Amino acid sequence: MVTGACRPRTQLAPLTRRRCLAGLAATSLGLRGDPAHAARPPRIACLEWTSAEMVVSLGIGPVAVADTKGYRDWVAGPALPAGCLDLGSRGEPNLELLLELKPDLITGAYGYGLDEAPFRRIAPLHTVPFYDGTEAPYRQAEIETLKLGSQLGREAEAQRLIQATATAIAQIREQFSQRAKQPLAVVSMFDDRHVRVYGKGSLFQDVLDRLSLTNAWTAPTDSWGFSMLGIEELVAIGEARVISLDPIPPHVKIRIDQSSLWANLPCIKAGNVRTIPPVWPFGGLAAAARFATFLAWA
Repeated sequence: MVTGACRPRTQLAPLTRRRCLAGLAATSLGLRGDPAHAARPPRIACLEWTSAEMVVSLGIGPVAVADTKGYRDWVAGPALPAGCLDLGSRGEPNLELLLELKPDLITGAYGYGLDEAPFRRIAPLHTVPFYDGTEAPYRQAEIETLKLGSQLGREAEAQRLIQATATAIAQIREQFSQRAKQPLAVVSMFDDRHVRVYGKGSLFQDVLDRLSLTNAWTAPTDSWGFSMLGIEELVAIGEARVISLDPIPPHVKIRIDQSSLWANLPCIKAGNVRTIPPVWPFGGLAAAARFATFLAWA
């Protein structure tokens, strides 16, 4: 953003939910390729959710994805096609089904510990090396989007996805520049006593930096960019805003609502907790755009 007294300030339209949704759809779902691509889509099977998100973002519907219900619950967007088959657990995908499907390509991601040999005997395997320490997650997402786009003959779609994501985040940053900025912490809740907080080394941190927002959580994180801690340790962020990611399991939500430990945190007493729809913390550019868009609503 260019600033200076001699430069007129552009008047931006209000950031409504409808405008956010439109921008998000253009970023993560609008890259469908040309008619030739649509007529001859490659058959792709995805062993986990990060590469599945990337494949869909490039305009290709996978024939199968491991744990499709989990994808719809925890990743949510871009949406899987209705006919996408479930490969079973991400830790133990169904090899028999893969053999029957005869995919042109199988995709996976760094960190799942699967033996690659059985999959390579079925089809070429493309592994997305996110969180391997070579690059920050957002930059890695750009690099891997280009690599996958090249392999799939979707170079133009990959370039457009990179540009659309950067543009969407820049526009949201402009909107935040007109509002008071308060430090925030981004959390996932899996039980009523512990919380995962995202910080340095996470995709969310990269997006916060691009939005010129301050992360209230500055403690060390693991190689995946988060800290796992007791809920009482959130006292360290004071009255900072808390952005809680859906989904929260219903039984956990009930216990948290009844927890005096949770209720007595300064951020809770101040009414500074907001819940946003699911965003896959270990996702690619579509996840980055979703996160920035939902922050603008929160």
